[in-house]
Amino acid sequence: MLVVEDEPTIAASVAARLRAEGFRVDVAHDGPSAVARAAEVEPDLVVLDVMLPGFDGLEVCRRLHVRRPVPVLMLTARDAETDLLVGLGVGADDYMTKPFSVRELVARVHALLRRVERAAGPAAEDQPIVLGDLEIDLAQRRVTRRGEQAHLTPLEFDLLLHLAGRPRTVLPREALLAQVWGWSHATGTRTVDSHVKALRRKLGADLIRTVHGVGYALQVSR
Repeated sequence: MLVVEDEPTIAASVAARLRAEGFRVDVAHDGPSAVARAAEVEPDLVVLDVMLPGFDGLEVCRRLHVRRPVPVLMLTARDAETDLLVGLGVGADDYMTKPFSVRELVARVHALLRRVERAAGPAAEDQPIVLGDLEIDLAQRRVTRRGEQAHLTPLEFDLLLHLAGRPRTVLPREALLAQVWGWSHATGTRTVDSHVKALRRKLGADLIRTVHGVGYALQVSR
């Protein structure tokens, strides 16, 4: 695991907690060294701060994914929706806004690794799910709409697949956090909102309906 954080105190605290969980952890403090270290150790997951010397975490994320896909949990002091969507757009799988609980960070790391393990498991034998002009290929984890392939992160794919399992049914944000993210004590529903916005941007704004104060429903016909 690679922790990329320019604040030494935060980096040391996160690394120590992850090591206590049994992970082998490397640390980098700027953009160039993060990319170089990732190439050397090929981490299973990267905890990545956005604001870094050299070049920022968004550029680090882009460069990491050019070399090889790797799960990224992004840390940001920014709370603007646009910044969060940009982070998801360059390949981050999840994000946390500073200040954050190290305990929650560890829980999110475990949940993200579980999702990666599921995605890397035996290929699904099920037939593709076809809902109107949306097709979800479970075996290849590929999604197309109107014949155009959409490049989704693993988490975006899992969220879409969960919504597609009950089309036109409104699923509460808290339930999505518990069932897709694996957070049994679900908080921070903006996480769901940001990923839904990313799906709309990639697949069309009409695909997912918002029910204000409740949650989301996939708006396609069988």
